[in-house]
Amino acid sequence: MINMFCCLKGCINGFTLTPSVPVRIKENPIQLDSLHMGHEVVLVKSGQRACGSGCTLGNAPLVQNKAYFEVKLQQGGVWAVGLATRDTDLNRVHGGLDKESWCLNSDGTVRHDNIELYHLRPASCDSPTELLVSTASADEKPESDKPDSTVAVMPVEGDVIGIAYDHVEMNFFLNGKNMEIPVRNIKGTVFPALYVDDGAILDIILDNFRYPPPSGYEKIMVEQSLL
Repeated sequence: MINMFCCLKGCINGFTLTPSVPVRIKENPIQLDSLHMGHEVVLVKSGQRACGSGCTLGNAPLVQNKAYFEVKLQQGGVWAVGLATRDTDLNRVHGGLDKESWCLNSDGTVRHDNIELYHLRPASCDSPTELLVSTASADEKPESDKPDSTVAVMPVEGDVIGIAYDHVEMNFFLNGKNMEIPVRNIKGTVFPALYVDDGAILDIILDNFRYPPPSGYEKIMVEQSLL
């Protein structure tokens, strides 16, 4: 109970009630889905912030050709971000442990079906970055297979992770820069997936992005908008 109270306090930190005149703003209908989340997940900020323990999905699938969204690591802890179908286990706190999720985790792994596709390991003390080691199958590896072909920095508190998906591969962006860890062979109808535990707080950003999306990519649109 104490941990949950601390999480709630962190989630709502900064909110104040003021007697100001309300301003009507058209809200984005897409948000985190209270009907598809783990039993101990807490959603606040009109479905834009997740804390507690478990996974929550977005309420709209990625059906357009090229979709993009961002996740801000508001507070560190155990977390994962990526894509998942509605058949994934929402009570898990790590992503990519089943066949229904594809995620970048706070332990530096990119996983699917409990297989490490990539592993970001700490570099030597002389290097400010973290080296990327690929453990994926040949179909899932980047085109270049040189040991030093890809260097990625592991996200830390305050960073913004972008996720771009075009039904061929999912790419992660760190503060606007491609991390060069593409995930392929994603199957089924997928939704944004955020996992939290151990005090982590994640904010999903569905429009007014902090960084420009890759060329041709747009915010997630509900199916009616595609007609």
